[in-house]
Amino acid sequence: MAAMKPHERTPYSAIEDRPPLTLPDGGRMILWPLMSLEVWDIDRAMARTVLPPPQHQPMLPDVPNWSWHEYGMRVGFWRLRKLFDEMGIRGTVTMNGRACTEYPRVVEACLESGWEFNAHAFEQIPMHKVDDQRENIRKTIEAIEAVCGYKPRGWFGPGLTETFETLDYLAEAGFEYIGDWAFDDQPVPLKTEHGEIVSLPYNFEIHDIVVSLIQNQDSPVFKTRAMDYFDTIYEESAESVRVMSFAVHPYISGSPHRIRYVRELMEYMLSKPGVVVMTGDRILEWYKSRTG
Repeated sequence: MAAMKPHERTPYSAIEDRPPLTLPDGGRMILWPLMSLEVWDIDRAMARTVLPPPQHQPMLPDVPNWSWHEYGMRVGFWRLRKLFDEMGIRGTVTMNGRACTEYPRVVEACLESGWEFNAHAFEQIPMHKVDDQRENIRKTIEAIEAVCGYKPRGWFGPGLTETFETLDYLAEAGFEYIGDWAFDDQPVPLKTEHGEIVSLPYNFEIHDIVVSLIQNQDSPVFKTRAMDYFDTIYEESAESVRVMSFAVHPYISGSPHRIRYVRELMEYMLSKPGVVVMTGDRILEWYKSRTG
């Protein structure tokens, strides 16, 4: 049987037509911070590049761009972790399975800070190019469970990629939520061949890869755009709770010329009354408690 297309997995729903969602204790809006921890294999082309290859001919090994990413794991991660700890923020880390064994010191720090471990496939390869998606998913679960003691409940595809079958494989493996779909400001249940999986709100524009690498914006733009986005979502949350995610990567937002803007953004958002910071699993539990 052919896999379902996205529109078959969930009916259209206008946010204006839904019953209001509420938070306890004066909460108004949910902030979902995410950090991606990946493995870039030196034997393959890099997932992103900051330095174009000479004469625009890709070269392997791509040592310059590999080292750019590696800086994030050696230095940038620690800047971001210190900032999040100082702010008292416990976020969600989207983890390549291979990162669990290749960067054990980073994994240890995430455990110490109490971050939620979310699965980000086994390595940074688009799901369309994975030979066996079920095996990739199984290895990812196994690697993460081995270091944190529990199976991850949520999934982000590498590069946010999915085939039409991916959601069915994820639900079959026990995943309860995904973050790949940037199509709503509230959680949305999706049909699969193995029961429902919930899509948690994500967005592609408050995302350091998009702002800094694809759109090539100056460093402060991440903060100013996110503040404008936040102001709108915060106002709308007075009527029904909205979720705002923002994504950082150690090799981008952990850079010395960007970290101050991440700090200033978080200070601004956390200064507003009723803003509740949640991990993906807590958002899932809150949503299920409100919708049955």
